[in-house]
Amino acid sequence: MKKFVGVVVLALLIVPCVAAQSPQQGSGKDLSWVFPVADKVQPEIKEDPGPRHVPGSSKAYTPKEIDDLFNPPDWFPEEHAPLPQIVARGVGPDKAQACGSCHLMSGLGHPESSNLAGLNATYLMREMADFRSGVREDKARMNKLAKEVSEEDSRKAAEWFAALKPQVWVKVVESKTAPKTYVTRSRMRLPLPSGGTEPIGKRIIEVPEDPARVVLRDPHSGFIAYVPVGSLAKGKSLVEKGGAGKTIQCSICHGKELKGLGEVPRIIGVSPEYTARQMYGFQTETRKGSLDVLMKQVVERLNDDDIIAISAYLASLKP
Repeated sequence: MKKFVGVVVLALLIVPCVAAQSPQQGSGKDLSWVFPVADKVQPEIKEDPGPRHVPGSSKAYTPKEIDDLFNPPDWFPEEHAPLPQIVARGVGPDKAQACGSCHLMSGLGHPESSNLAGLNATYLMREMADFRSGVREDKARMNKLAKEVSEEDSRKAAEWFAALKPQVWVKVVESKTAPKTYVTRSRMRLPLPSGGTEPIGKRIIEVPEDPARVVLRDPHSGFIAYVPVGSLAKGKSLVEKGGAGKTIQCSICHGKELKGLGEVPRIIGVSPEYTARQMYGFQTETRKGSLDVLMKQVVERLNDDDIIAISAYLASLKP
């Protein structure tokens, strides 16, 4: 815990506080677990100003370098192809931050962003176009950034992320309780430094396996997702059988192994928080792109428990 306390402040400084809310957050439901907004009161944590290191890397970065969204750390450059400018530096000055700052140089991302590793390049380009036009909404980040990125840079980024290998990035644990957490100013959910647990309720609580390493954007340090007891069995039934008419089998569109089919994306082994966010988006039409509209009928009869169960089960499968 001492190591965590010494560096967690980095996450508090990454970007200014994001207060934008989704339509779902005005629905009367408590969906703060899936649409994270920075807590007004942040833990008071002193920062060690020295250089940082992560296991297995010869690199060293200062807090200022780690916080630089237009030149984020690349801890393991030998593990990927040369970085396109848009991934490494973004569009400057101060127009669109580097893709690698949120999605990491592994493409695996964090729950508040998304996992892009190995996704179809055509799919990724279409999503960027949807963010740019506004038919896919992310007012806190992507709608603004997409307007600054050229179609050529979108293509280069999409092809680069598509070439990355998907990896196991999240461990799903059924539990009646979850760690007490807070959301940083960069929308990252971290365990409270003081520790403690609380009833999980109707939520998925996704936290880093090692908060100190995740704050440093270490692409080798993943997440644990705590989900309600019984979620995996229920999710398996919904995914594979449609839940007695509630929805349809996911394999019909996403392929037999759910690893994607044509332009339709892989849906296994990604953040369950992200998956749940997309299903709520389909329900409320904050995602209404050319293929998104096909998901409207698929999810319209799903309740909160169903969405949690499907998201948990899909995340538990090896990509």
